[in-house]
Amino acid sequence: MRKVVIHRPGAYERLRLEEHPEPTPGAGEVRIRVAAIGVNYADCVVRMGLYGSAKKYVGWPITPGFEVSGVVDAIGEGVDPALVGAKAVGVTRFGGYATSVVVPVAQVFTIPAPLSLVQAAGLPTIFLTAHFALFELAHPRRGATILVHSAAGGVGSSLVQLGKIAGCRVVGVVGSSHKVAAAEALGADAVIDKSRENLWRAAERHAPRGYDVICDANGVATLGQSFAHLAPTGKLVIYGFHTMLPRRGGKPKWLRLALAYLRTPRFNPLDLTSLNRSVMGFN
Repeated sequence: MRKVVIHRPGAYERLRLEEHPEPTPGAGEVRIRVAAIGVNYADCVVRMGLYGSAKKYVGWPITPGFEVSGVVDAIGEGVDPALVGAKAVGVTRFGGYATSVVVPVAQVFTIPAPLSLVQAAGLPTIFLTAHFALFELAHPRRGATILVHSAAGGVGSSLVQLGKIAGCRVVGVVGSSHKVAAAEALGADAVIDKSRENLWRAAERHAPRGYDVICDANGVATLGQSFAHLAPTGKLVIYGFHTMLPRRGGKPKWLRLALAYLRTPRFNPLDLTSLNRSVMGFN
């Protein structure tokens, strides 16, 4: 089989397409003949050598990729034989950039008929991230007002849709005018185009009392003001720091990264208590 391998951190030239032996599923596992993979910004962070879980669980060399779709072509002991031949999506702990992937059966889901293999491959990472942010951490009540940064991006677009399903009022933020229509089509009640107006003045206009939930993966660029614009009992959910990293996913600029780290807000427990606000994060 073929897979993409990164032997040491760096820019795009570190990606290598290599031939490797076909994997064999063990007990409780299935093998998926891959038709499509999801590509996420986190894969770029893995390549840069800045993804902590990649270092902890795999190290170098590493094959990136968190999600694949395809056809189950082999199973291990204890797996229902009916899965063989099924169209399925698998959630991986890295390793998805390959033509064959072995995945625990608990992380494999058959694909409903309306979805294509390509569509299915792009769903798990972004929607599981958004679902965890909203429903495991933030728990917004019906009618709550949510601010979603990068509302036309992968996780952001998922947050907009799930927020509306939960009965919330969703204000999306986008970085360029051509993304406004996309965020509106996803259901955002209002969209702030920060390339045309001041982000925080617009945010105050849409929610004068503040936001019940703000979902922020920007990092130092917006975290301080995101916290400042929470309503009483509001929650800031942090799931990334992409503005601290190379804009086009190339090689990290370490001095810039260090300076951004030093500028990252520190949240004082006394302030959290006196202001009745919460800050939570996950990856």
